[in-house]
Amino acid sequence: MPAPDLDTIVSLAKRRGFVFPSSEIYGGFANAYDYGPLGVELKRNIRDAWWRAMVRERDDVVGIDAAMMTNPRVWIASGHTETFNDPLVDCKECRQRFRPDHIEEGQYGEAERDAEGNLRCPSCGGELTEPRLFNLMFSTQVGTVVDEGSIAYLPPETAQGMFVNFENVRSSMRRKLPFGIAQTRVSFRNEITPGRFIFRTLEFEQMEMEFFCRPDAAAEWHRYWIDERQRWYAETIGIDPARLRIRDHEPEELSHYSAGTSDIEYDFPWGWGELEGIANRTDFDLKAHSEHSGQDLTYFDEETRERFTPYVIEPAAGLTRTLAVALLENYTVEPDEKGDERVVLKLPPVIAPIKVAVLPLSKKNTLSPTAKRIHALIRSHWMTQYDETQSIGRRYRRQDEIGTPLCVTVDFDTLEDEAVTIRERDTQEQVRVPIARLVEALRERLPGVAG
Repeated sequence: MPAPDLDTIVSLAKRRGFVFPSSEIYGGFANAYDYGPLGVELKRNIRDAWWRAMVRERDDVVGIDAAMMTNPRVWIASGHTETFNDPLVDCKECRQRFRPDHIEEGQYGEAERDAEGNLRCPSCGGELTEPRLFNLMFSTQVGTVVDEGSIAYLPPETAQGMFVNFENVRSSMRRKLPFGIAQTRVSFRNEITPGRFIFRTLEFEQMEMEFFCRPDAAAEWHRYWIDERQRWYAETIGIDPARLRIRDHEPEELSHYSAGTSDIEYDFPWGWGELEGIANRTDFDLKAHSEHSGQDLTYFDEETRERFTPYVIEPAAGLTRTLAVALLENYTVEPDEKGDERVVLKLPPVIAPIKVAVLPLSKKNTLSPTAKRIHALIRSHWMTQYDETQSIGRRYRRQDEIGTPLCVTVDFDTLEDEAVTIRERDTQEQVRVPIARLVEALRERLPGVAG
């Protein structure tokens, strides 16, 4: 089925506790969002699934957690201070600021032009200034004295912490090429964005890995990671491969460090857009940090007796963007067991925020003690939710809509036979199992989920 429109997902996200507009009681804050009780669980599960695939299940990748505040010289060496800029235009009448390419692409609606063909303000139709370059890094002050020497930057990406720790990781972990360093962390970019929910925000969490290899093996590893990452989205996040594609960057699109970048793109409601980029960063970063720091970041191959600067392949994914795609891709409307319409969020169990819901058939005190005892039993294994409010049908609908794979129903027969009913989200099938083997039965129905 086609992906739902964005308004549907935004409504679901707020109503069911996935994502809230930040500072909403004060009117919100542009391009900033808070993650609610279900959103933070979904985000954590996606992050853990990525970490498991990229680090724990591999012998050639290790992880780090680099400091967020770093020496400003890091950003000089990486080129961000000089080149990390966007051309922006200002409206001379309403004073709003825009990226001209976003106006031309129609991201604010159909682009308007004057008689000479110049773009007009998409907000009020006013005259725009000539484009000017603005650095996308947020600056801050470190120390008690505010002067030029106290300026520092919030990280616009996670990569540099892995590059400056290349030698520390290599020597402490006794690594030989090829090997990777992975990290997940919040990044900040002072971008002018056209909205679109959490797809482009001022702060966002990235999941990145820098894979160091011999220069003559870089092309092969680049292809490997493109295939590996595309497979992960299909198998782990549940994305239909037909809604994924690979787009290679044209030469004029490439970043200053890249010898080749390929995007894994998703078919969003508004068209194809980037989900993850896999770049061949060559030896640019290690050479730049060697030059600016005076430290030797080359690699000596003991087998070939060669010394060289490794090339780097970088799979860089956005965690918050992946979360939004998981909601888009798995949102389904279909008939329930009675033929009525139900909304089902068919999240793979491994990333679903709630794994099991415990639902007593009645709120009467005769069922509650047994139901709460079962809830306590299951909660020690998986993230669960206890719900005894409203009819059982409505409670099933709520759990379907938030993506809970399994419901355990406690009824009056439970008091006699010490058995409960397991209901599966996708098939709506129900099966009766003894409480004594409930955990085992749930584990069989939650493939790939620890517990």
